[in-house]
Amino acid sequence: MNNYESVIIINPNVDEAGLKALEDKFTGLINENGKVNEVVNMGKKKLAYDIQKNKEAYYMVFKFEANPTLIAELERVYRITDGILKFITTKNID
Repeated sequence: MNNYESVIIINPNVDEAGLKALEDKFTGLINENGKVNEVVNMGKKKLAYDIQKNKEAYYMVFKFEANPTLIAELERVYRITDGILKFITTKNID
């Protein structure tokens, strides 16, 4: 299993319950085939540039261990989930 870090940028119109639901959804998906080490909700931040006409958005960081096969499925789910503006997943070299 490899260590990964995934950052997602969430639409600012999502409420607190929606943020918690997204966190639970992705934590559950990762835990099916790996292990979540930490979830950091960084809150609402100003964007460097407009994304879909939004000037700010919520940032959430997932730090986890998983097999490489999970990453393709996780990113597929990111793409089809409403409220996700952008995402990136990187492999941590320790």
